[in-house]
Amino acid sequence: MLGLADPWVAAAYWLSIASAVLCLGYGVVNWNRGDEPEQEEDVRWAREEKEDIESTL
Repeated sequence: MLGLADPWVAAAYWLSIASAVLCLGYGVVNWNRGDEPEQEEDVRWAREEKEDIESTL
C-alpha cells in the first residue's frame, strides 16, 4: 500500500485524507445556510443589557 509496510500506518493515512474530504463536503453543504432566526427572549435580553450598561455610564 503506497510503500507503507504497516497496515495501521496506511489506515491512519487514508483516514486522515477521508476526514479532510468529509470536512470539505460538510463546509460546501453548509456554506450559505445562514443564521438561526432571532428569538424574542434574546432580543429582550439584549435590550435589557444595553439599557443596564447605558444607565451605569
